[in-house]
Amino acid sequence: MLKVGLVGLGFMGHAHLQNYIRLMDEGFPIQLVAICDVDKTKHNGAQVEGNLDIQEKQIDFSKFQFYSSMEEMVEKEKLDYVDLCLPTYLHAPVAILAMSLGLHVFCEKPMAISSKACDEMIQASQKYGRQLMIGQTLRFFPSYQYVKEAIQSERYGKVVSASFFRGGATPKWSFENWLLQKDKSGGCLLDQHIHDVDTINWLFGKPAAVSTTGKVIFDGSGYDIVSSNYHYEDGKVVNAQDDWTINGDFGFEMSYRINFESGTIILEKGILTDYPEEGAKFQPDINQEDGYYLEIKYFAEAILNQTSPNLTVPLESTRETIFIAEHEQASADLNGEKIPL
Repeated sequence: MLKVGLVGLGFMGHAHLQNYIRLMDEGFPIQLVAICDVDKTKHNGAQVEGNLDIQEKQIDFSKFQFYSSMEEMVEKEKLDYVDLCLPTYLHAPVAILAMSLGLHVFCEKPMAISSKACDEMIQASQKYGRQLMIGQTLRFFPSYQYVKEAIQSERYGKVVSASFFRGGATPKWSFENWLLQKDKSGGCLLDQHIHDVDTINWLFGKPAAVSTTGKVIFDGSGYDIVSSNYHYEDGKVVNAQDDWTINGDFGFEMSYRINFESGTIILEKGILTDYPEEGAKFQPDINQEDGYYLEIKYFAEAILNQTSPNLTVPLESTRETIFIAEHEQASADLNGEKIPL
């Protein structure tokens, strides 16, 4: 039986909590025994809004031990791993501390605030012999795995173009407004756009160069709107846009359009559609499971089976995603100048 401590009970922490409760209800050999958050109002189950529907049901928080210090939690509870849902700038120091205390670590995306901090996390994983996995959840979403398979199998030939979009309301719900502080979150580019940066890296590999334009809306927040072009040696046209200033009744949208030599696959408004060059379009029969549930279960199974969770999410790959994003930031700072990687 795996024993887990959840560190950080903000919006994403609540999403992870829901999935641990589901796994326990399903009889999976895992037990969330403790929750740590510096905001003591969360110890009574205070809710945090966000940009996704996490379908939260009523939770009996009396089942969990609450702490304000991870070190105290680790000292008092017998844990196998911690799940970190913390502000980005804390990912590296807290993950390294947890591994030094003998725990495996599942850490929310992005990996860290910088590629240098990513290197420190990788080195700590090796030094302490602990497993570390980053929650780049789109690698587990069936709608993204579907297009990954199409690219690998080349059933429609090579990719000729791809575009990605992600956007929605401004995240004003975070603890002490950390999401709108560039030094803590990296802004929209590193916090939200990073999903598509990682997807592009996962699907196509590291680009030869990037060129990015961005706009700052909120003082001190970093780029709140970004558009990046990714340059590949084979000439395919790849772009990703993100905008977390779409307020009102828009909600949240993540979409992609990937065009192959003889077909196109589109995800839009949650609907996946396959358009063969010959024949009628169709909606693939894919697993409808949530990627957040799948990634947590995948990591837990790796710990239980004493295998590496890094086959699907290699640490070097998630570190490379941050490296790409840093070059996008540099390009945006130079008004879209093409920056080689």
